[in-house]
Amino acid sequence: MAFDLDTDRIHQLLHEGVRDKVYPGAVWAVGDCTGTRASGTVGVLDPARPNEPMRLDTVFDVASLTKILAVWSTIGTLVEDGKLQLDATLGDFWPEVHGHPLAQVSARHLLTHTAGVPLRANLRNLYGTDPQDVRDGVLHEALHRPPGEAVEYTDRAALILGYLAEHLSGKPLDQLAATRVWQPLGMTATRFGPLPTESIARCAPTELDENTGAHLKGSAHDFSARLLGGVCGIAGVFSVLDDLAAFLRYLLDPDQSPERPGFGPAWIKASLQIHTGQLTPLRGLFWHPAPETTPAQDCWVHYGFTGTGMWVAPADDRWAVLLTNKLYYTRDRQPLTDVRNAFRGIVFA
Repeated sequence: MAFDLDTDRIHQLLHEGVRDKVYPGAVWAVGDCTGTRASGTVGVLDPARPNEPMRLDTVFDVASLTKILAVWSTIGTLVEDGKLQLDATLGDFWPEVHGHPLAQVSARHLLTHTAGVPLRANLRNLYGTDPQDVRDGVLHEALHRPPGEAVEYTDRAALILGYLAEHLSGKPLDQLAATRVWQPLGMTATRFGPLPTESIARCAPTELDENTGAHLKGSAHDFSARLLGGVCGIAGVFSVLDDLAAFLRYLLDPDQSPERPGFGPAWIKASLQIHTGQLTPLRGLFWHPAPETTPAQDCWVHYGFTGTGMWVAPADDRWAVLLTNKLYYTRDRQPLTDVRNAFRGIVFA
């Protein structure tokens, strides 16, 4: 497909977001299987320092993009290694959940958000602050509806899958993602937080931390991730534009990577199709069709609460990334939703 893109419209759209205080700044890129074809920045890193523009190498707390970069990808390596069957019920092979309600759930249920697990994480209030107590509580918690009954997005799906990946691999999630996914793809700036001092200066600040009176910077915004030391399946990953571009480029052309990560074309193809039958909203495996598109358009997306998003459209051989720190200003989702949908409409016209 010929690569045509109205970059002027993209810049106008994103500059309007800065003007309207949807976010302090944004970084974006669009590409295909050959690499990045267009990119840019708008706004500033931190409104408190108006002379520092947003940069292409700004480090972002990508929030729920962790679910793709660290969980979906590592689960794919375990499936392709033959260590996990998606439709096997967890209680059949995972001693930690045997005899508990989660035993009747499968990995496919979790990847499609149809497992029926509780919708809110609420980890500290329910289980305290000890990571093992949290793990035990999450894995032994009652379901709130039968598996397969409804599609309901919940952070707990990724948290459980992260624990499962650790169980099956014998490695912590951060090590597993780094060795099996990020390092092979050359994603050298992608890591779980908290960030080292030298990376914090380039990090986009997120929400104001009432305890410190400063905006979070280099430490995950997501409370569950911070509670668990920065590493969990829900959130906690920090990344940069070029690393996300490398990841998405690989999804479009797995054969171009000099060193293959642990998942390949079979996992990618299986994930970017509808797995939820007649249930709505439609879901692939963690990915879902972009809003205002049909499954036939083959445009898939995942978002992060801090203001991040990435799209991939195999049929068009096109990917896109939009990174913002909208949480600096507000938790109100609608203004950024409007920008995201307009951005997608320009890029995948």
